[in-house]
Amino acid sequence: MTPEKIKHHAEILSNRVLNRFRHLSRRFVRQNIDCFRLYDWDIPEARAVVDWYAGHLVVGEYVRWQTGPTWLSQMAAAVGKALDISPDRIHVKRRRTKTKEGPRYRKRGSKGERLIVRERNLRFWVNLDDFLDTGLYSDHRDTRVIVGKHAARKNFLNLYGYTGAFTCAAAAGGAKTTVTVDRSDTYLKWARDNLELNGLWDPRHTLIQSDVNKYLARACREGLRFSLAFIDPPSFFRDRSQGAVFDINRDHPDLIRNVLKVMAPGSLVFFSTNHQRFEPHLEDLRVRDLKELTPASIPEDYRNKRVHRCWQMTAV
Repeated sequence: MTPEKIKHHAEILSNRVLNRFRHLSRRFVRQNIDCFRLYDWDIPEARAVVDWYAGHLVVGEYVRWQTGPTWLSQMAAAVGKALDISPDRIHVKRRRTKTKEGPRYRKRGSKGERLIVRERNLRFWVNLDDFLDTGLYSDHRDTRVIVGKHAARKNFLNLYGYTGAFTCAAAAGGAKTTVTVDRSDTYLKWARDNLELNGLWDPRHTLIQSDVNKYLARACREGLRFSLAFIDPPSFFRDRSQGAVFDINRDHPDLIRNVLKVMAPGSLVFFSTNHQRFEPHLEDLRVRDLKELTPASIPEDYRNKRVHRCWQMTAV
């Protein structure tokens, strides 16, 4: 890619980001939201995403060999200049598509620096440098509102719970109990930090480090029953040490069936995926009122309306 073309990309990207910031920032400030997306690969030739985190910028590139090693740094510099953000508050990340190997949240560094961001009535810790993802998926901001509205007096199950954002939403919505399951002790500790940050941590909330299928089998044997659940599995993972392989297109029907075994009749289950080529097979589930929530669950700042897909169903 020529220097002239890179300069052109920087100009169109920075202009678009500045316009989007002017359009979105005042509205989100009124809603007490300071984590949102400014650019979502809106222009085909500028394969990037730009996110705002309380005065910090995260600039990510969907890597392709044509751009070369300096493209991302020049995009980040141009965006930072347009918004008058100092270089120490700009964080760059390279994303690769069509990768299957490796953990879901690959660690990139060990700075250990965290930042608090606001999302309406909640606050969350994020880490903008050490991981490919930051600890908060703001594309599910509106989904958390939906779950929170259904949470009062419910026993909530959060599978693949990551850093517990949905657990916080359910707890703030009045959940009677919550159980958060994830394979990573790092993210479960982060989930506890988020609960503590919001003044929600107490014995009603249980954090369990486990493979989800193993936990569901144990919960079924013990006769546990939940009345609200959120399931957000990875698209793919392989654990060579335990011989475990999960592929969402192949395995999601069995996963949901296993979840339904621990749900009380009439319970709500939310299922979501960010797999861009997901093929749903939900027709044979023993549920009623199955509906896709995708349009209602994606906030206005996400121009890519397939950033995730989400369904709601009722256990029978």
